[in-house]
Amino acid sequence: MSVYALWLAALPFMLGVGLLAWVIASLRRNAGLVDIFWALFFLAGAATYVWLSGPLTTRGWIVLLLVTVWALRLAGYLAKRNWNAPEDHRYRAIRRRHEPGFTWKSLYLVFGLQAVLAWFISAPLAAAIRSGAGFGVIDGIGVALAVFGILFESIADAQLARFKADVASAGKVMDGGVWRYTRHPNYFGEFCFWWGIYAMSFGAGAWWAIFSPLTMSLLLLRVSGVALLEKDIGERRPGYREYVLRTNAFFPGPRRGA
Repeated sequence: MSVYALWLAALPFMLGVGLLAWVIASLRRNAGLVDIFWALFFLAGAATYVWLSGPLTTRGWIVLLLVTVWALRLAGYLAKRNWNAPEDHRYRAIRRRHEPGFTWKSLYLVFGLQAVLAWFISAPLAAAIRSGAGFGVIDGIGVALAVFGILFESIADAQLARFKADVASAGKVMDGGVWRYTRHPNYFGEFCFWWGIYAMSFGAGAWWAIFSPLTMSLLLLRVSGVALLEKDIGERRPGYREYVLRTNAFFPGPRRGA
């Protein structure tokens, strides 16, 4: 099976995860629960690539391990945070725009769309898992970058969770820890993880899969990540405008001013 056929073979399974997510979210009337399943789409894709690829090389085992750790950690964190929380304001806005009948429309507007998008981005996983090429320096760089991304994102999420759990933090802006150097350390961690995965697929000869990390970077910076989150956060969070003035938006850097 060619790498392109292998990549395509994962689409039905990832759509199946999207259908399951839609059923659960519809029963709970909370489309925002799709965020929990975002990482699980990729885990389903990786599992499919492993299943259809036969015996794995060192690269294949490492990629599978990295994706599994990343996906379960992120899905678990979001499940703990979002399962019993009200529907996120982003999805409430989508719901208002598409009523009546949003529950059915969300099957393709939210869940199907995210499943297809995750499949598109998963191309480096297929290439890296299937490849029989030797493990080289570029792969090592990719592993280091992906591990750094997982750790950086995990630290950021843990620090934010502790901040929100402290009643003294109510109404305040998180600007300590890694949040002192970037306003979106969790997104920066995602960025590093996916460029690391791409480096491993590049080491396997799949240079063509560069559209994957580029797409993820675009999403994080201009679509559903930084740009969307900061669209109105200054109105919802007093003090955020001052935080913007002294803290880098995405790439970590020295704090500006006091």
